[in-house]
Amino acid sequence: MDELHDGEQQSTPVWAIFSDLMAALVGILVLILVWVIGVQLELSQSLAEEKERRQAEEQRRMALEQALEDPLTKGLVTFRDGRIGISGNVLFQLNSDQLQADGEDVLQSLVEPLGTYLQHHNELLMVSGFTDDLPIHSGNRYGDNWGLSAQRALTVTRALIDKGLPKDRVFAAAFGQHHPVVPNEDAEARAQNRRVEISTVPRPDPNVPAPTEVSNDN
Repeated sequence: MDELHDGEQQSTPVWAIFSDLMAALVGILVLILVWVIGVQLELSQSLAEEKERRQAEEQRRMALEQALEDPLTKGLVTFRDGRIGISGNVLFQLNSDQLQADGEDVLQSLVEPLGTYLQHHNELLMVSGFTDDLPIHSGNRYGDNWGLSAQRALTVTRALIDKGLPKDRVFAAAFGQHHPVVPNEDAEARAQNRRVEISTVPRPDPNVPAPTEVSNDN
């Protein structure tokens, strides 16, 4: 009888085991709930930041479009996706990097609105040169379309600076025959692709350290 009594005292009641399991389950559910809430908060913050970024971009685009109202109304330039487009035929003769008189006038019309925009926005202006897909004529000083588009972008950049834009707020980029606005199927299409575009880009923050270069030395 004593042995039987001792065995009954040593056995764990079922309800106690069930209580422990329920406590563990509740703990797991709490952890899952906390994780879900954290993910939702992070997602909400990311969505809010993305919305704010898009709103800021739209405001900058509208401000630039408003500043360019006069040259846009006169049909001197185009404005699409935040980029100012100038026909290469207006700026240059075929395979040339020398500004034509009409091109000088167009750039002059852009200096005041672009200068006003830069005064109110901490951004840079990127002047990009583009060509069509036809190879450079033999005897030309440029070996390929990269060279021609680069020099045209530099020519426009220097002209804008000479006409009054701050030199530390404008830079040139070259894309050659790449990134056409329309397929190079005929002469009219190629004329559209020979162009110079001006777009705004964020100005580097001097307070943010530059990325550390990784040395390849062994």
